[in-house]
Amino acid sequence: MPKKFIRKYIPSPESLLANRWLQRLKPWLGHHNLWHLHRRSVAGGVAVGMFAGLIPGPLQMLSAAIISMILRVNLPVAVFTTFYTNPFTIVPLYLLAYKMGAFVTGRGGSSMPRFDFDWHGNWLDALPAFLDWVAKLGLPLALGLILLGCILTPVSYFLVRGLWRLHVLWAWRKRRLQRLS
Repeated sequence: MPKKFIRKYIPSPESLLANRWLQRLKPWLGHHNLWHLHRRSVAGGVAVGMFAGLIPGPLQMLSAAIISMILRVNLPVAVFTTFYTNPFTIVPLYLLAYKMGAFVTGRGGSSMPRFDFDWHGNWLDALPAFLDWVAKLGLPLALGLILLGCILTPVSYFLVRGLWRLHVLWAWRKRRLQRLS
């Protein structure tokens, strides 16, 4: 992978640990795999980010950071990867997760609950209706998110490892051709 490009955007561990709010986390944030850019750490960071990105609500980045500290994979990559779920991708991903969960639970023939509430009024008035709709999704969505996360995690891990290997082979070939000419 292009390490120089990635290093431009990743803060140094020293600058993060100099922050007074992060001083208490120094024992956990000090492991070298959390910051080094090598194939296993980056692939693990992407896999953690893919799994944590499916967590509902605003806890995605915090979950990615905690899981990456536990598994000792690249923390900035894990946190950044959670951004694959954004306002444009979250609805198709959650719809896919719901369909997977409905299939596994045996509710494959039933349709998704209707999304009925008024968008023209105050959006705070629509919040209870939205929460009711999410509660109706229930078990199929929760199970589907877990299943989708368990599929995306190993696929992304091995895809990053394979792409990293191809990049290394391409760089070796390029250097060898330069030496020969």
